[in-house]
Amino acid sequence: MTETTPGVGWSGNTWTARSFAPPRWLTGAHGQTLAGKFLRRPPDAPVTRERIDTWDGDFLDVDWMPEQDPASPLVLVLHGLEGHTQRGYMVQTFTALADRGLRAVGLNFRGCSGAVNRAQRFYHSGETEDIAFVIDLFRERFPTRPLMAIGYSLGGNILLKYLGERVPESPSPVSAAVAISVPYDLSAGAKALERRGMARVYSRYFLTSLLAKVRGKETMLTDVLNLNEVWASETIRDFDNAVTARLHGFVDAEDYYRKSSSNRFVASVGVPTLLIHAGDDPFLPVEALPVSEIEANPFLNLILTDGGGHVGFCEGGTPWNPSFWVEDQSASFLAHHHRVTSAGTAYQP
Repeated sequence: MTETTPGVGWSGNTWTARSFAPPRWLTGAHGQTLAGKFLRRPPDAPVTRERIDTWDGDFLDVDWMPEQDPASPLVLVLHGLEGHTQRGYMVQTFTALADRGLRAVGLNFRGCSGAVNRAQRFYHSGETEDIAFVIDLFRERFPTRPLMAIGYSLGGNILLKYLGERVPESPSPVSAAVAISVPYDLSAGAKALERRGMARVYSRYFLTSLLAKVRGKETMLTDVLNLNEVWASETIRDFDNAVTARLHGFVDAEDYYRKSSSNRFVASVGVPTLLIHAGDDPFLPVEALPVSEIEANPFLNLILTDGGGHVGFCEGGTPWNPSFWVEDQSASFLAHHHRVTSAGTAYQP
């Protein structure tokens, strides 16, 4: 069952989500989470890669979908932890947006595009400088074109933090947003991944990929990190203590989690934003959601489903040809927002 908190509308032109209905052949949080990864086969998407040099001598790789209409909105799409723009959920989001006349551009976080980035630093859950840099660049290139954003998991946390950091007097360059399966409380999320069973499987998957990134820059990092401590990491929290905190100016993992968790910023988000989360998300207990802060902010619209796992939301078809709900609803929300605002109906919080 889908529950939608009240508060977002456009002067009578409200958007209503289609209910999420998981198929009978796929039940449970882990089934949905694993299906989201292994059954989401990315369709062919003719993207064009652009390398953007950053202010600090590094680079960011972005993937552009083909242009359909030069006046249509651009949608910046952000992936999750150790993801990239060619993940199934990313490419399906690109095509869902294209089906509605919106042009997607996917950002690979530093070191995630398949090329080792030049700087010692990587990316992390609270790193908003890079998306601010890219958004400002797009605004310079396309000064009159609507710009929106979608963030998955870690990318959703970064997106909400970015939106919440905006000075109220400064108009946001992003007109609407969607954040999916967000780890609003990073410490609670890290703790969830320290449990036994499947949580350890997820943790080991991420940790193996993260450690490989450090190995790819081992020579560069020898004098910066205690590599013995890094290789001894057994949990995401261990890695964040040994690597993330030290490379990015935090005291330790808890300092990083406290300063970077989006639950501190949702109250300040000032653009229409759809939040989608499953009540059974194994990466974050439902009690860690900042529900009261979300409900108090009229710009936020929370859809909390009973099931769906973490970036799962498989809803139909067969195991050989499944369909996925979250990409469709995200694109629908942003397309609706564009239609209403372009018709001259202003958003009313």
